[in-house]
Amino acid sequence: MGGALLLAQPRPVTPAPGSAEVRFVQDMRVHHEQAVTMSVLVLKVARDRSVRSLALDIQLGQEEQNRQMEAWLRRWNAPDGKQPDAMHAGMMGMATREELLSLKTLPVREAETQYLRLMRRHHQGALLMARPLTGSPQPLVAGLARQITATQTGEIRTLDSLLKARGAQPLPAPHGRH
Repeated sequence: MGGALLLAQPRPVTPAPGSAEVRFVQDMRVHHEQAVTMSVLVLKVARDRSVRSLALDIQLGQEEQNRQMEAWLRRWNAPDGKQPDAMHAGMMGMATREELLSLKTLPVREAETQYLRLMRRHHQGALLMARPLTGSPQPLVAGLARQITATQTGEIRTLDSLLKARGAQPLPAPHGRH
């Protein structure tokens, strides 16, 4: 009986090359890679336990999601994502090369604050990317988009709380469609 039930389940349809689902997964992989990079950079210098804990959570969570997305792209015979141009990266809330470098060169407390500000903007960009896909007909992609939306909305609240405790203002949110 279990085998018959398994056969009755609809097979996930492979998204078409260039579809919104494939582009989302490609772009989100690149986006997550930068969040992991930022987290690793701040973990090398941060002393604040709350910043370290948040950075480690972000690093581990996004590495896991990246492994999922990498497997999907392989299964779909789709190439991995590529680095966006500067305008596209800005709309995605991504940090510039100079901003990333600042995490290595600023004094510890300032580097921690810069990380919080950059990650908040980065997460806002992820929400702009994910929300349109929460209703995707591709269940894997829709589930990931909902998971990203829920997780990163909660992390933004944590980032806001940590920024407020430091008396720091957030960076302007990214705007526009990527």
